[in-house]
Amino acid sequence: MNMEFYTYDMLSDLLYLMLTIFISFQIFNLLSSYTKTQQQLPPGPRPLPIIGNLLELGHNPHKSLARLSQIHGPIIYLKLGQTTTVVVSSAEMAKQILQTHDNLFSNRTVPDSFRAYNHDKHSVSLSPVSPSWRNLRKICHNHLFSVKALDSNQNLRQQKVQELLADVRTMGEASNEAVAIGVAGFKTTLNLLSTTFFSADWENLAASDMAVDLKETIGNVMVAGGKPNLSDYFPVLRKLDLLGLRRSMTFHFRKLKDFFDGMITQRLKHREESNSPKGEEENNNMLDTLLNYMASKENSENQLLNKTTIEHLLLDLFAAGTDTTSSTLEWSMTELLKNPEAMSKAQAELNQVIGKVNQMKESDISRLPYLQAVIKETFRLHPPAPLLLPRRAETDVELCGYVVPKGAQVLVNAWAISRDPNIWDNPNEFIPERFLESDIDVKGRHFELTPFGGGRRICPGLPLAIRMVHLMLGSLIHSFDWKLEDGVKPQTLNMDDKFGLTLHKAQPLKALPIPIVST
Repeated sequence: MNMEFYTYDMLSDLLYLMLTIFISFQIFNLLSSYTKTQQQLPPGPRPLPIIGNLLELGHNPHKSLARLSQIHGPIIYLKLGQTTTVVVSSAEMAKQILQTHDNLFSNRTVPDSFRAYNHDKHSVSLSPVSPSWRNLRKICHNHLFSVKALDSNQNLRQQKVQELLADVRTMGEASNEAVAIGVAGFKTTLNLLSTTFFSADWENLAASDMAVDLKETIGNVMVAGGKPNLSDYFPVLRKLDLLGLRRSMTFHFRKLKDFFDGMITQRLKHREESNSPKGEEENNNMLDTLLNYMASKENSENQLLNKTTIEHLLLDLFAAGTDTTSSTLEWSMTELLKNPEAMSKAQAELNQVIGKVNQMKESDISRLPYLQAVIKETFRLHPPAPLLLPRRAETDVELCGYVVPKGAQVLVNAWAISRDPNIWDNPNEFIPERFLESDIDVKGRHFELTPFGGGRRICPGLPLAIRMVHLMLGSLIHSFDWKLEDGVKPQTLNMDDKFGLTLHKAQPLKALPIPIVST
């Protein structure tokens, strides 16, 4: 009995000693690793237990992160729940992410809501770098958004802008009604895109109720995608989808995919009945271009493009294109109304270059440097995606003496960079003239102004978006004088923004159009 007790007691002491040594060794390793990592990681505010730095974000993360960068520097480390996040807020740091180490930051951190319908696996914006993704980029660059392709259907877009002007004229002359610029821009952008892709606009579809519903659906996609989601901060909760955002997105995606599926099926049937496998060349629309490529020998060898891929591509381009373009139009008009002198200069240039009785065309854009400067200045002050789309570090990457750890979410604060006083004089002022003697553009080559991103992940629809926003803004201010509603003065115009996937005006802009009568 005594021997048994002695043996058991010795065994317990031995196990306890071994456990103590093991725990001590693990704690030592953790502390060593933590100290080493702390020395290498970028600086940042101290995280709270469990939630980390989530409270630092507030309602306007682009502004909160800009303030943190003023305290901690142009590269900061945050712990957002369980998500390791690195934020860069200078042009030099943006260049490191978007150009120097572009290959190591080319994949995305995907918001959980965009995993609905496996969109993250097919999306040109969100899917990982792969042969299929490279093929989609190639199709966008060489076929959909090439100069030749866009020139071929610019007359269709011109017609849609003329319809916008007619609607505005009716509101101004008949009812003296203020125009909601964002709504009008969204409607026209939707028609411009549907005309470019399908040679038809949604307003004229037989099922007009469906067109209205689809507009609302696209708006809902952008709202749901921009909402904070527990699943993004605590990945262990993804399966539960506690806020229901993925379920909501699945519902909205289904509507859009059903519509695109119907358009594709209808076009394929028409091509089959007309015995025209290459489509109707006279349409010059992008859907036929995609279907032609899908049936090509090049694609048959690898099957990288199929009907599902086309549907997801259309979903990307329509959802992002309508929201960002209409928002930029609204901000541009807001800044011009707040700055009457800039409005007068833009209108004078249009009159001089185009003439008072002629309508602006896409081909006129290159001859309108002040209008181009107005758009650039709008992109600078109000970048459509203030934090761009999040990237992910594929491995540990050293940036200026700090380590961005593998798997970290990386955000580029384009909003902070475009208001950096070290780059821009009077950074919070709307001064289009700053771009008149400058070669800075928005095509991802100048990292102080990257509203469309940069590197291999730059927005593929940039060439079309640039044409549309210039054409809409130029046409609206060339055909009409504008004044604010009664009681609103330029100096009291509300300039607050509302954070989301796209940076919207917190208070939508309404303005009264006054038709310009040529004499």
